[in-house]
Amino acid sequence: MTAATAPDRADLRDWLPGFLALAAIWGSSFLFIKIGIRELHPVYVALGRVGAGALTLLVVLAVLRDRLPRDPRLWLHLAVIAAIGVALPFTLFGYGEQRVSSMLAGIWNATTPLVVLPMAVLVFRTERMTARRGVGMALGFLGVLVVLGVWEGVGGAQFAGQLMCFGAAACYGLAIPYQKRFIAGRPESGVALSAAQLLLATAQFAIVAPLIAGAPPAPTRLSLDVVASVLALGALGTGLGFVINLRNIRLAGASTASTVTYLIPIFAVLIGVIGLDEHLAWYQPVGALIVLAGVAVSQGLLGPRRRPIVEQPAETLAAVPEPARR
Repeated sequence: MTAATAPDRADLRDWLPGFLALAAIWGSSFLFIKIGIRELHPVYVALGRVGAGALTLLVVLAVLRDRLPRDPRLWLHLAVIAAIGVALPFTLFGYGEQRVSSMLAGIWNATTPLVVLPMAVLVFRTERMTARRGVGMALGFLGVLVVLGVWEGVGGAQFAGQLMCFGAAACYGLAIPYQKRFIAGRPESGVALSAAQLLLATAQFAIVAPLIAGAPPAPTRLSLDVVASVLALGALGTGLGFVINLRNIRLAGASTASTVTYLIPIFAVLIGVIGLDEHLAWYQPVGALIVLAGVAVSQGLLGPRRRPIVEQPAETLAAVPEPARR
C-alpha cells in the first residue's frame, strides 16, 4: 500500500479484475442501502456501515503493521471529513432511497465530480478553471436537469429523494477538495487515514443517531437480509472496497483508477433491475450519460488531448471511503 508512482504502462490483466470488482462492490452499495432501510432508520444503516467499515480497516492496519495517525491537528481535519464526507452523505443516501430507487441513487452518485470542480476552484483554490472544464460542467448540469425530468414539473416525494441523493454527492464533492487542501501529502498511509475517518464517523453517529431516531432495534429483531446488507455495506463497500481502490491506484495510476466512477451507475442499474426489479424512466439513463460525458470533458477524457499528468504516490491519496467513490 505504499508503492510510489504507478507505472507508465500498466498491464491490463493486473488491474482490470480489481477495477471491475470495485465497480461492482460500490455499485451494489445502493441495493444494500435499499434493503437496510426496510427495517432500520437511515442513520442506523449508516452507523452500522461505518462501524463495520472501521473494524475492517483496523484489521487491515493490524495485518500491515500500520498505525492510526498521532497528530491532534490532523484528527481535527479528519473529524470534519468524517462529518461532511462520510456521516452526512451516507445518511442522505439512506433518506433518499426511502423515496427513489437504488438505481437512481447510483446515477446521482456520478454527479460528484461536477461539485468537486467548483469547490476546488472557488473555495479551496486547489484547481484552476479552464474553458474545457467550464464546458464539461455546463454539460454535466444539463444532464442533472434531464435526470430530474424538470419538464414534467418538480415536487413530490421522488423529487425530494433525488435532491437528497444529489446532496449526498455534493457532500462528497466538498470533502474531496477539502482533503486535497489539508490532508494530501501527509506521511500517514491512506488506510490509516480512512480508518481514522470511519472511527470518527462512528463516534459522531453514536451521539447523533439516538437523538434523531431513538433507541436502535435489537439485532435479534432484524431479518438476516438486513443484517447481512449493513455488514456488506461496511465490510465490502467501505472497508475492502477502499483497499481494492488503493491497489488499483498503485497498479494503474490515480487517473485510470478514478474512471471507476463511470461504471458505478451501470452496475447500480443492473443490480437494481436484477435484485429489486426496479425501473427507470427513459430520460434518467439518458441524463446519466450526459452527466458522465460532462465529467469526461471536464477531466480531459473527451475532446482535445491534454498533456499527461504525473501521478501522485498512492500513499498521499487519502480517499473518502465511498467513491464517487462511493
